[in-house]
Amino acid sequence: MKPPAFEYYCPETLDEALGLLAQYGAEAKVLAGGQSLMPMLNMRLSHPGVVIDINRLPDLNRVTVEGTSLQVGALVRHAELEHSALAATHCPILPAAERLVAHLAIRQRGTVVGSLVHADPAAELPLVWLTLGGELEVRSTRGSRTIAPEAFYLGYFMTDLAPDELAVAVRFERPAAGHGWAIEEFARRSGDFALCAAAAVVEWDAARGVVQGVRLGLGGVGGAPVRLDQAVAPLVGAVPEAELVREVARGVGQYLDPPDDLHASRAFRLHLAEVLSERALRAAVRRAQAKEVQGA
Repeated sequence: MKPPAFEYYCPETLDEALGLLAQYGAEAKVLAGGQSLMPMLNMRLSHPGVVIDINRLPDLNRVTVEGTSLQVGALVRHAELEHSALAATHCPILPAAERLVAHLAIRQRGTVVGSLVHADPAAELPLVWLTLGGELEVRSTRGSRTIAPEAFYLGYFMTDLAPDELAVAVRFERPAAGHGWAIEEFARRSGDFALCAAAAVVEWDAARGVVQGVRLGLGGVGGAPVRLDQAVAPLVGAVPEAELVREVARGVGQYLDPPDDLHASRAFRLHLAEVLSERALRAAVRRAQAKEVQGA
């Protein structure tokens, strides 16, 4: 199929791009990697009057460390983050998550920020962003603001981004040194969206041999990824014995209300949530303990 007719703009400055968004508003769509937008156009799921290509905008293709965060510009491709030395050092869960995103051809063109803004509830990067914490920097002719992940996602493919705003960068919180991490997912085929995914980050108290802090996020279980701070609270200050981790994982279902759809039943998604949560938590604990042994 061919996309519907639209006007095409390729601004060379951020001010020019923001001016176009202010002019056209909801009539416009932003093109960065296009790995979600182009199929939607071809299948006539989106009918914008205007497409604004931001690939010529300067300074949006960088991965940098900014204070306690890892910052990723709006034109950074999945493959670039996957192989980023800074990401591997400061947020190693990100390269691991990127390896689960679709296929190599998609990762070469698709963008990190584009995936966040597209807001597919089964996508890996929104899940990791919510689990780590951070903020999205957005700009418009009205000014700039930052949005936390828990406030950004409003439901299936719905976000707090206004029609005249452009997401220019995302910041992922860098976990404490010596932390452990894991991401686990279940998909029918390699490269498919996950029926359920779990991401975990464990901060370790080496002096006492207990969990100092823990975050667990789940994706594919509703209209947006969720972070289950209350569910994992029993692990904080505790020795993470296998039975305790299993008990915590078995309790995540009470915080979830996954859908029944043609891909999986509600009951199966709840089962996956428990199994993947246990796997992710145990793997994150192992990595944290291994760093203690290595003196990291």
